Amino acid sequence: MEVEVKLRLPDSASHQKLSDLLYPFHIKTHLQENIFFDGTAGELSSKLAVLRLRFYNSDSRCVASLKAKAVLVNGVSRVEEDEEDIDPSIGRACVAEPWRLCSVDSSRILKRVRDEFGVGDKEGGGFVCLGGFRNVRGVYDWKGLKLELDETQFDFGTCYEIECESSEPEQVKKLLEDFLNQNGVDYSYSTVSKFAIFRSGKLPE
Repeated sequence: MEVEVKLRLPDSASHQKLSDLLYPFHIKTHLQENIFFDGTAGELSSKLAVLRLRFYNSDSRCVASLKAKAVLVNGVSRVEEDEEDIDPSIGRACVAEPWRLCSVDSSRILKRVRDEFGVGDKEGGGFVCLGGFRNVRGVYDWKGLKLELDETQFDFGTCYEIECESSEPEQVKKLLEDFLNQNGVDYSYSTVSKFAIFRSGKLPE
């Protein structure tokens, strides 16, 4: 179970202000491309699951993720997540031709998709690519926490968010809220995931 604090920033000015405040704690910046897949009959989405391929920094790395049963309440996200690295060239081939996901025998996650959801097995249908979005993620080591500051670029607009994975989300949320309030950075609790925003085709109100 992945548990994260997710706070939404209202605009680019708030994002830039927070980026400047966190600059002394900066570790690295990732350029991410997120591409999502479902079964041709909606086998994953009908069970509140989604398959994602995430490409890092001009295809230097590709991570396959299976996420399911996401819940986001009061700025705290809980989701079942399984991840593994796959060869970026295989990932790109699967984006171009989603049926290739059925033949990646080396992937534990794709085996789970076949076995648990029936996508790509002998009796089930194949995969369909849903498209995706890009994300610029700054990573910071702040007070012993790994903060992720996101600028997410959808076809219909840009969203800004700060996230922190933690087994003590309420404590971390209070730390972050105190820091943002002390420095005059506007924020609100995130109410929907990036994937949900992508599927809705519009930015949250």
